[in-house]
Amino acid sequence: MADNSKAEDVASDSVETAKSTGDKKEKLADQVMQNPQVLAALQERLDNAPHTPSSYIETLPKAVKRRIDALKQLQVKCAHIEAKFYEEVHDLERKYAALYQPLFDKRRDFIIGAAEPTDAEAEWHSENEEEEKLAGDLKNKVVIEEKEAGAAEETNPRGIPDFWFTIFRNVDMLSELVQEYDEPILKHLQDIKVKFSEPGQPMSFTLEFYFESNDYFTNSLLTKTYKMKSEPDKTDPFSFEGPEIIDCEGCTIDWKKGKNVTVKTIKKKQKHKGRGTVRTITKQVPNDSFFNFFSPIKVSGDGETLDEDSECTLAIDFEVGHFFRERIVPRAVLYFTGEAIEDDDNFEEGEEGEEEELEGEEEGEEEEDAESEPKKDASQPAECKQQ
Repeated sequence: MADNSKAEDVASDSVETAKSTGDKKEKLADQVMQNPQVLAALQERLDNAPHTPSSYIETLPKAVKRRIDALKQLQVKCAHIEAKFYEEVHDLERKYAALYQPLFDKRRDFIIGAAEPTDAEAEWHSENEEEEKLAGDLKNKVVIEEKEAGAAEETNPRGIPDFWFTIFRNVDMLSELVQEYDEPILKHLQDIKVKFSEPGQPMSFTLEFYFESNDYFTNSLLTKTYKMKSEPDKTDPFSFEGPEIIDCEGCTIDWKKGKNVTVKTIKKKQKHKGRGTVRTITKQVPNDSFFNFFSPIKVSGDGETLDEDSECTLAIDFEVGHFFRERIVPRAVLYFTGEAIEDDDNFEEGEEGEEEELEGEEEGEEEEDAESEPKKDASQPAECKQQ
């Protein structure tokens, strides 16, 4: 019984001590909060604290947060419906690709010289028709004079020479990939096609590059397949913005002996550690070339992350593949003539010009305001502009 009494006394003392400590803390807190300097410092921190959407959400009542969670559930369901929408868009692309193909086949025949367009097919009225007519009349006059002087008649080359190579040269994204030793090979390129995956197959598209017989490789067809995904990420469903390329697969190029431009041979000297003799060895190392396009970096399926350089290379690869599919193949003639490139440039310049004009208007308004303000404000132009 004596032991129990002692234990009760100790517990009672502990409670009293804790209560006393708590009272002291409360009194200290009250004293601190009554200090004007402390209050000013706290207010300043609150004023300078960033007001982000997340900080606002944190202040909402629990019932409102619960409703927001329900909205997010709905948003996830919307993302899955959107994924189905893009799958049907892919089916439509496949359907209409079949309708485009006869026109693209005729384009190929005109390019390689397998067929000649009729007068009706070759009739085209340009915007500068009158200027071209005057230039044509002048040219005819010169031709007549040359014929009278016994000049040789104008040659008529087969098809449209260097059609695809010219596109590569015109488009910056492609010309950056092409080396000087790639150029004679690309002059043998006769056609590029886009082939969509079949119904029921995983979403993908394949770029097909058709080459005529040449001195560099035996392949008549080189392919590059891009695998796509059209479903929200389970860990981040709100990041879904449509189909994305997730991997790509090239093909093997059967290079003829000594013609492989994707490697180069270097000579290296080696010194024997014991005897001190020196020997020269030859070694093949990778070489920059457009044809590395057909040997892409493989995306690891085991969750292994790529290094920064590899990720950058892969991102550029995906961008080039998408550009071939969306722009180059459907509008090839306009990239050959440069009209599509000029349109892109004009659009970009228009945006910049608009922005500059708006900036000029804003500066003008600021100048007017500065003139209307009293002189004491005009003495701080830098601060006015910053505001």
